[in-house]
Amino acid sequence: MDRVTTSDGVAVAVHDLGGDGPPLVLAHATGFNGRVWAPMVDRLKARFRCLAVDHRGHGDSGAPPGTDFGWRGLGQDVLAVVDGLGIEAPFGIGHSAGGTALLLAEEARPGTFRAIYCFEPVMVPVDPPLGPDPDSWLAAAARKRRDVFASRVEAHEHYASKPPLDTLDGACLRAYVDHGFEDLPDGTVRLKCRPEHEALIAEMATEHDCFTRLDRIACPVMLARGDATEGYARSTEPLLSRLRPMAQVQVLAGLGHLGPMQAPDEVGHSASEFLTGISSVGKARSRELLRDQHDGLALGDDAVGSGDKGFAIVDPEM
Repeated sequence: MDRVTTSDGVAVAVHDLGGDGPPLVLAHATGFNGRVWAPMVDRLKARFRCLAVDHRGHGDSGAPPGTDFGWRGLGQDVLAVVDGLGIEAPFGIGHSAGGTALLLAEEARPGTFRAIYCFEPVMVPVDPPLGPDPDSWLAAAARKRRDVFASRVEAHEHYASKPPLDTLDGACLRAYVDHGFEDLPDGTVRLKCRPEHEALIAEMATEHDCFTRLDRIACPVMLARGDATEGYARSTEPLLSRLRPMAQVQVLAGLGHLGPMQAPDEVGHSASEFLTGISSVGKARSRELLRDQHDGLALGDDAVGSGDKGFAIVDPEM
């Protein structure tokens, strides 16, 4: 494990999950940790060197000064990894808040990433942003979360028996429990992501300006989503409109918001095919291809082929 320091002084943990090839930064969802990506990395490491970040307040990373969990800080975590490890033109895969973190990093410094694959990034498609939401139901739920268990075994049994984590791939759930808890002096274990910190992150989900600055993105982006995530299709179209011609949308059947941890092989295959396609043609050429696809997109078609890799641009409202 490496540690890097963000511009606002947060010590961020980075886990080298192995692999050969160009660097790939993996950013996790709120409440999880970087090592939940390990099962997916088994599909990715033949083509990429996989580096997973623990975002501030998660895993082995520290909390921000004054517990300021504004989401621009998540983007700073990503940039600290890129700078601290001396990474040039990495690829990125992000899930939920992690996807937003990658986009925020790219907006802050356009051209940082070679390409980004986001599974259901979190942002409200309004301009200007709504501001913090102290009444967030997600924050209220986080504050009620049980955070101490007698053992990791008890924690695993607890999560495996009730939604939503009972839908996770077994290896992903095991990685979450194994690396998401700290040992206490009395022999019990406690969540590393403190419920209050998770709640503060949820309250700030409507405060960041990622949507308003999507036109600063200077790399190809895949916006992936599951077809079982209620309401997400409606929010994808505004994102796609702002990102065009740099973006594609892919819908994965049978998956919900936790898709990367429900089906790491399937999502890993989707991400690998997209990123490998970009790698094979180069970023400049991939921009041209995306531009051509956008110009040729005909409303009324369910999908338009996107080159040799067989991707599809799907209109979310069809």
